[in-house]
Amino acid sequence: MRVAERATPVAAVIAALSTLACCLPFGFLGAVGLAGLSVWAQSYGAWFLALAVVLLVVGFVQLYRGRTQCTKRSTVSIVLFWVAAVIVLLIILFPQVIASLVAG
Repeated sequence: MRVAERATPVAAVIAALSTLACCLPFGFLGAVGLAGLSVWAQSYGAWFLALAVVLLVVGFVQLYRGRTQCTKRSTVSIVLFWVAAVIVLLIILFPQVIASLVAG
């Protein structure tokens, strides 16, 4: 269960960061090859953000309401979840700021 507790917040961050794929700096060859990906990712940006929120909810349920309520939670899992929640929240609230930070 610990792997699922750690994988879900990471997947949420990846889903949220994929909304910013159009703004990432790529090399010339990479930009030519990934131009289609960035256009595709931009058109599904809202879906990626919704997926990130759903994954955070699943991660919260796994971490705090799972079958192992009486066992001690891993500090790494708790920290990873809340860092992922903050990253997703920042991407939702300030997408341009985060995109400019990622770009350069």
